[in-house]
Amino acid sequence: MKKNYHTHTVRCHHAVGSEREYVEKAVEAGLQTLGFSDHTPYVFGNGYVACAKMLPEELPGYVHTLKELRKEYEGKIEIPIGLEAEYYREHWTEYLEMLDHSGVEYLILGQHFVSSEACGAKYSSRADDDKERVEEYIRSVIEAARTGLFSYFAHPDMLYFTGDEDWFISRLDYMVKEIMKEDMPFEINLLGLREGRHYPSRRFLKILENNHATVILGSDAHAPKYVYHKETIDRAMKLVEEYHLTLTEEPDIGRLKRKGLL
Repeated sequence: MKKNYHTHTVRCHHAVGSEREYVEKAVEAGLQTLGFSDHTPYVFGNGYVACAKMLPEELPGYVHTLKELRKEYEGKIEIPIGLEAEYYREHWTEYLEMLDHSGVEYLILGQHFVSSEACGAKYSSRADDDKERVEEYIRSVIEAARTGLFSYFAHPDMLYFTGDEDWFISRLDYMVKEIMKEDMPFEINLLGLREGRHYPSRRFLKILENNHATVILGSDAHAPKYVYHKETIDRAMKLVEEYHLTLTEEPDIGRLKRKGLL
């Protein structure tokens, strides 16, 4: 693993360590690229403030800090500047206005809530047997992919459904097929693998195998020591081999620029 595009900062209120510490760990591990994609700010318009996201007023400082580190470490490591974002259709226009010329260079899709959390939506990884919740999740992420703005799909198997297994597999298969049309890799999430969460899911990896999908490893680092965690990376590579998956380290991070948002 030479490149990681899924890295957080203290601005999301549940990570630790300075940006410099993450960069130092990445250089020490021999990474060529360390992309930061902290949890995006959102302006919800009803006074709601997300407890696990960057605040809108923190975005300029986030971009400035990373640009300064990029200058300092030039020639040692590349530091693209991104955000991990949910797709909330009801807030999308305002979101793009916030991104416009903010200095953010790429987005990864991390749909932590099925619909806007400001409206009381359930966290995606909470166990539930509600089929309509699954359908809304799938509608949202496919719509997100079709915007052409997301570079890849982070922890795509975090949705935790406890109902009809065969039905769920068929819906996930449909989701994968639709998102593949937009040339978005699916992440094997190293945080979930390291902590023994329900994702990465072997059920989902089998669906990816059947569809000849492309995957990417994402550290999802919330502490500097997890930027490069060799034991977890080795386990992830065994999954890549076991399920005959195509691995990329080159997601398309130029989409915002081509859309005129950079």
